[in-house]
Amino acid sequence: MADWSNQLMALTVVAYLAAMVCYAAEYAFGDRSHIGRAATRPARQLVGAGAPVEPPADAAAAEAAPKRDRGVLFGLIGVGLNWLAFALHVGTTVTRGLAAERMPWGNMYEFILAVTLVGSAVWLGVLTRRPAVRHLGLFVTLALVVLLGAAGLIAYTPVGPLVPALNSYWYIVHVSTIILSSGIFLIGAVPAAMFLIKAGHDQGKRRFPYPLGAKVPSAAALERLTFRLHAFAFPLFTFGALIAGPLWAEASWGRYWGWDPKEVWAFISWVVYAAYLHARATPSVKRTTATWIALVGFATMLMNLFGVNLFFEGLHSYANAGGM
Repeated sequence: MADWSNQLMALTVVAYLAAMVCYAAEYAFGDRSHIGRAATRPARQLVGAGAPVEPPADAAAAEAAPKRDRGVLFGLIGVGLNWLAFALHVGTTVTRGLAAERMPWGNMYEFILAVTLVGSAVWLGVLTRRPAVRHLGLFVTLALVVLLGAAGLIAYTPVGPLVPALNSYWYIVHVSTIILSSGIFLIGAVPAAMFLIKAGHDQGKRRFPYPLGAKVPSAAALERLTFRLHAFAFPLFTFGALIAGPLWAEASWGRYWGWDPKEVWAFISWVVYAAYLHARATPSVKRTTATWIALVGFATMLMNLFGVNLFFEGLHSYANAGGM
């Protein structure tokens, strides 16, 4: 089973990468892209002419339709490959759990595998309800490929039993809620970043990466999606980090709080995300400012996952443990 999981992991990354390429093709050739807009431009200014010359309507439609259709086709193929990658991702996680004979999130590698699985599921759910956000698929799959690549190259750990400190029912309660909230925060960071890019593009900024804002949904739609994802994830993270985590710590180590690096960074993440939701609910705070706070929160989550596990020693450092 362990070998099957490793092989499925490689296929999962390849499938996400193929989906990313198709999303990128739609991003480039779809009707929102520069090419699509050029093809559907209603008028062409001739040198020396005083007024634009309108091309024949039939000719313009004939020229534009193949490019739009090609972009849509790439996007639909990307969605199909995304679903295939998700199915392979599920297979990777399930076979890993069967091989270990436990829930598959006992170390850093498995934690990343589970978080990205949740993120992929959340993205496909959002895409099903809001097909208009499909252009975000390029950035979602890019994030998944990068994280899964980091899991395989940096954090891979052979299948093994749980260390004694993790052998508790709190292992399921605490870590599962952290995984769920982290996966949602992961997907929430994508529209957050694209909202800032879109807002800059709408203000006339043209240096990279602001031109990417021409091809994504409206800034208002991106900002609303960012808020809804974060508002859904925050209570889960609060329960996992500030309730279940301290209770497990008291049961295992005889104290609720011990200034362990992972505990400290989890609390920092909670404070930053709480600050985002507070700023988002405050009319005097600009939406761009609030969104920057959300991205800082995600940066602290990455620090907790990679920085703390790789560079700090603490009670959570056993076996490359990824639980928070």
